[in-house]
Amino acid sequence: MAAFAAPPRSRSPDALAGSIERVTFHNAESGFCVLKVKARGRRDLVAVIGHAPAVAAGEWVTATGAWVSDREHGLQFRADTLAATPPTGVEGISRYLASGQMRGIGPEMAKRIVKAFGADTFAVIEAAPERLTEVSGIGPTRAARITAAWAEHKVVREIMVFLHAHGVGTARAVRIFKTYGTDSVQVMTEDPYRLARDVRGIGFRTADAIAAKLGLSPTAPERLRAGLAYALQAAMDDGHCALPVPELITRAAELLAVEAGLLRTALVEEIGGDSVVMDTIADVPHLFLRGLHAAEAAIAERLIALDDAPLPWDEIDAGAALAKVEAETGRPLSPSQRTAAATLLNAKVAVMTGGPGVGKTSTLDALLRMLDEAKAEVLLAAPTGRAAKRMSEQTGREAKTIHRLLEIDPRHGGFQRNEHSPLSCDLLVLDEASMIDVPLMNALTRALPRHAALWLVGDVDQLPSVGPGRVLADVIDSGRVAVARLTEVFRQAAESRIVTGAHRINAGQMPQGADTPDGDFFVVRIDDPEAGAEKLVEIVTRRIPRRFGLDPVKDVQVLCPMTRGALGSRHLNQALQRVLNPNPAVSVERFGWVFAPGDRVMVGQNDYDREVFNGDLGVVLRVDPEEGLLTAGFDGREVTWPYEELDALSPAYAITIHKSQGSEYPAVVIPVATQHYTMLARNLLYTGVTRGKRLVVLVAQTRAVAIAVRGGAKPRFTKLAEWLRKPARKRK
Repeated sequence: MAAFAAPPRSRSPDALAGSIERVTFHNAESGFCVLKVKARGRRDLVAVIGHAPAVAAGEWVTATGAWVSDREHGLQFRADTLAATPPTGVEGISRYLASGQMRGIGPEMAKRIVKAFGADTFAVIEAAPERLTEVSGIGPTRAARITAAWAEHKVVREIMVFLHAHGVGTARAVRIFKTYGTDSVQVMTEDPYRLARDVRGIGFRTADAIAAKLGLSPTAPERLRAGLAYALQAAMDDGHCALPVPELITRAAELLAVEAGLLRTALVEEIGGDSVVMDTIADVPHLFLRGLHAAEAAIAERLIALDDAPLPWDEIDAGAALAKVEAETGRPLSPSQRTAAATLLNAKVAVMTGGPGVGKTSTLDALLRMLDEAKAEVLLAAPTGRAAKRMSEQTGREAKTIHRLLEIDPRHGGFQRNEHSPLSCDLLVLDEASMIDVPLMNALTRALPRHAALWLVGDVDQLPSVGPGRVLADVIDSGRVAVARLTEVFRQAAESRIVTGAHRINAGQMPQGADTPDGDFFVVRIDDPEAGAEKLVEIVTRRIPRRFGLDPVKDVQVLCPMTRGALGSRHLNQALQRVLNPNPAVSVERFGWVFAPGDRVMVGQNDYDREVFNGDLGVVLRVDPEEGLLTAGFDGREVTWPYEELDALSPAYAITIHKSQGSEYPAVVIPVATQHYTMLARNLLYTGVTRGKRLVVLVAQTRAVAIAVRGGAKPRFTKLAEWLRKPARKRK
């Protein structure tokens, strides 16, 4: 193929100007774009490659850079700087409005607006927006939305000039603007580390890069303190409530690439501030985030106060009451279940724990029937919607999510139920209690009236909460409250290889797959992750649907130890999406993911305004390019996000085992490979296996499974158990 002749390079950069005819590609996160431009002085369209905050057909673009000859694509202009401005001609304005850059305007609406106002369209939007209502189909609400979008784009363009110079992408620029408004540049200049604290999706490293480009010294006190705070925050994200001081110094020194001695000085200054507090765990100095330190202390104080108060129901003869329940239901309890029931009946604060198939549900059902006779007012709750739904199905009673029970306050954040507006109950039963983290337990105990009892039900051998703390384990380990531990696996449950496999894993033994085709637990052995990924996709999309009649999207969930690697959730999501939802009619690509109707998706963080929470699973229902909106369904409820907030979602054909806590699925497929070495632990594999109801398939390297079943749980630094062992402090 003959090479194209490129104009000779001069010492100064080449320049290009022209109108954008087509946006071939644009990544909203990075700003990288490939444009087809009708350039001045050139007959054919020119391919321009560069970065821009937001680009649309019809805009006028000016660029500096260099002409290059690409063997495959021919002559291109590689732009070092690229600036796009709104068009002035009628045709360009029409194409710009129709490009989807301004929410509320699609191709048809764009034609109507330009027909009404011609070359004055942008002047009308900016100076006389009320005139937009002269256009058919535009009322006051839509006009206000269009005007707001125009103003936002104008300010964002100005902010992007600053942000792009400091390596920040377009989508995050919109979020920065929404956080700080017209003060964005000033805030970032004065304290770039505020971005990491205030703006979702911007981490410490991005803020640190901005600080460096602004000329901040690597050893500046504000950088050192920000690094310490970030290291402590990152530890919280790993489940810790605190870090030993030497470990905190080490983590921060690695993060900042500075000497540990500098950080010790900065640490003294940080302790003098409002965000952290120094305390001991087992007589070892630890640094806590102040809020978590206060929360653990408050939980302990309230649990002790609850436990010391009298029972809210009259004394119940457990033997007689149980005999009556057994006669009514025809379901006798085992001796261990009867002991557990008697323990809980006589405790204000109690725990019932045990693995799958040991009778926690039937024991709880008997207890609730006895309390019905005692006229006790009982509330049931669980951490997730799926867990609450399952609790309702198992007990025949209403169970709510904890967030719904505490009544979210979307205006001020947090919950409406607290010590000033407590729950109305004699007993609160919390299922899947291993999932409850310190902040949520703090909110729950605040809202519980002093006379009420609290029962925690769950499997302490599962993974601890995603958030900070190990509340259930700490409550048990403290020895301060009554604990009933069920261990006997009942005959019907023992016939399930899922149940027996889970108990073998929990005992540190290798699980055994079924030896018949109609079994419920299988181990598919693999040699390497790449081949294993292909086999897993085939199992999910072909073998399971064909043999078991299960829907690969609705019924099968892939659970991964990690996000990275060939058998991580990221790669498997992409591979499964290509097979299960190929060639969608409409889709949107944001933040490295493609979303289309029919895709299974998961929420990545709590959103009190939309009332969806970290780990909630839904299905994409609609993608609306004209409005820039995506709508997903969550258990019959529709929730909508604008495109620029889609980093709140990720595809969920494959999710991490951590994110699966509190959920059950008809079929679960779990990849287990040595590339997941750092995450392989007994409680991780045990939790994954216990998520499956009808079928569990391990796609595994034998050595990796052996590593997992031998691996103990990773320790977490918490103080709750220690506080619970102390005598109750005098309440303030």
